[in-house]
Amino acid sequence: MNKNLIIVFVKNIALGKVKTRLAKTIGNQGAFDVYSELVKVTQTAVQNTKTDKHIYFSETVESNTWESYFKTTQNGEDLGQRMKNAFIDGFNKGYERIVLIGSDLPDIDAIHLESGLKALQTNNVVFGPALDGGYYLVGLSKLNTAIFDNKPWSQPNLLDTTLQELDENNVSYTLLEPLNDIDTFEDLKASAFYKNNTNLQQRIQQLQ
Repeated sequence: MNKNLIIVFVKNIALGKVKTRLAKTIGNQGAFDVYSELVKVTQTAVQNTKTDKHIYFSETVESNTWESYFKTTQNGEDLGQRMKNAFIDGFNKGYERIVLIGSDLPDIDAIHLESGLKALQTNNVVFGPALDGGYYLVGLSKLNTAIFDNKPWSQPNLLDTTLQELDENNVSYTLLEPLNDIDTFEDLKASAFYKNNTNLQQRIQQLQ
């Protein structure tokens, strides 16, 4: 059995339910188009790794996408509970090193995923810091539920708060390369993901 696992959290792509902050500027259809393209980036990154993958949908399992992977739904009242439960599932199935990512990162690639798994050979925890103060990747070499409890989700002090707690409890961790996610139209315009995708640019411009 492969001892490494990649968990991907995916939102069911529905109009008005994805990238809602971005939608305030470019509308629901524009946000839908952007998120659809970001999911493709995530799929490419995941496909280019040789480890096991589990896909966790936000609401319902979609049979016509992420084919050939194990698929299920997220379970929990908030993001922390949903991530904790996914890690519990993975460790219960016998995996020893697990990394979890979302599906809206324009610059994610297989190297980030493989670096996260490699870091877990010598650390209990690994994070991929996001430039907004959160993190785009979290990985564990053994279950640590405290990481996901009572945290300031979607706040700029999320990662700092989590690292402080790990320091206080002498839990070893390491950090990967920081990446930016796309929450606003300014984030989108500044990204190479958008600048290099002329088809997406045209679709967004037609909507404005």
